[in-house]
Amino acid sequence: MYLERIETPGLAQFSYIVGSQGMFAVVDPRRDCQVYLDMVRSQGGRITHIFETHRNEDFVVGSRELSGITGAGIYHGEELDFAYGLPVHEGDEFDLGQVRLRVLKTPGHTLESISLVIYDLSTGNAPVGVFTGDALFIGGSGRTDFYKGQEEEMSGLLYDSIFARLLPLGDQTVVYPAHGAGSVCGAGLAERNFSTLGYERLHNPDLQAASREAFIEAKQGEEHYYPPYFSLMEKYNLDGPPAIVPFSSLQPMDPEEFGQAMQEGMLALDVRSPEAFCGAHIPGSLSVPLDMLPRYAGWFIPPDQEVGLIVESGRDLESAWKYLLRLGFDRVRGWLEGGLHQWSVQGKQFDRMPVVFAGDLQRRIDSGEVFTILDVRTKKEFHKAHLSGAQHIFLGELPHRMQEIGSGRPVTAFCGSGKRAVIAASILRQQGIKEVENCPGSIQACLRSLCEIVSS
Repeated sequence: MYLERIETPGLAQFSYIVGSQGMFAVVDPRRDCQVYLDMVRSQGGRITHIFETHRNEDFVVGSRELSGITGAGIYHGEELDFAYGLPVHEGDEFDLGQVRLRVLKTPGHTLESISLVIYDLSTGNAPVGVFTGDALFIGGSGRTDFYKGQEEEMSGLLYDSIFARLLPLGDQTVVYPAHGAGSVCGAGLAERNFSTLGYERLHNPDLQAASREAFIEAKQGEEHYYPPYFSLMEKYNLDGPPAIVPFSSLQPMDPEEFGQAMQEGMLALDVRSPEAFCGAHIPGSLSVPLDMLPRYAGWFIPPDQEVGLIVESGRDLESAWKYLLRLGFDRVRGWLEGGLHQWSVQGKQFDRMPVVFAGDLQRRIDSGEVFTILDVRTKKEFHKAHLSGAQHIFLGELPHRMQEIGSGRPVTAFCGSGKRAVIAASILRQQGIKEVENCPGSIQACLRSLCEIVSS
């Protein structure tokens, strides 16, 4: 029996390869699917089945790409009318050599959610593992707020799926979820990537509810954000996404071409570090540091927006392309050849972003200086610890809440480390607010600089 987990950076998404004797299945593949082909080839086998545990909301599933290459069948829950693949039913079984996968309906996160129970036929009849999709995570469970007005019903369905269908598989059963810590599809997930149903039954906070009613109440009390790109993911994953635009189609653009394209509507997306962006950047560009792209690009880039990238290196260019590809952003035109250095030596205008040392913030607060500390972290982060007098607006909601920022005073963008703050600062600049600065280090630096931290 062969089983491998593949983690997609930035999305905390897990996909899996499982099989034996030359026959393999892929569960919840991502769009750039070469990794699965390489792994199965190394085992001397072929991919014969592709399973989707549910219609994912946070990334484009790569089932159709992978099926087109391998000829493998695609299988998913029967409660949604997918435009591709085949529906599966409760109890359906699929044999891959000595591995058997049995379908278990586990609705709650979504109505069509399924889990796949894993059996090793060479050793016995008890389950050895289960692919739980977004029903059960390690240290948590799936969010149940995707069906507006049906949150209570969905939470009840999830309770039944976990307690009446998954946990009875046995304490020995290894849990293989579709997401890990940091995913937007759950809350408070454990940093571990391994567990069993027995351990989760005893220690998963969501499974300690005293009753079904208590579980439903707790799930309804969770706070989740809904990025606008989720609706695009749902459409793509129901109807099938368009074919991938290959990386080789990206074009190098000299400063003149890049500037002209911006005038014609192209978004300049700067994925360099906050420090690099603050040092010099193209006026009107959007800063989203590379490792922030998977989490935040979907909040600010319209799906039909043409994008030009500003990167530090060729490796960063390919990473940025992959991150955007996984979110369904296919209109990446190219990149600024030579970066900001070439832009500046060509005599093109560039801007700078003032920065403020975290240790100076307390002095400015104590002196009565009039300015706005704009904290763009999540509500949970803000309530746990923030600077006295800070204003909170979650980063993803910032473009629609600009009117809440007091006019006529400088704004200091603030977050956990300065990476989200620089995104906010660039958005504020785009919206015409000139007196903006970034706080590198933000709350992490303030905690080490004896600033006055409060909670609420």
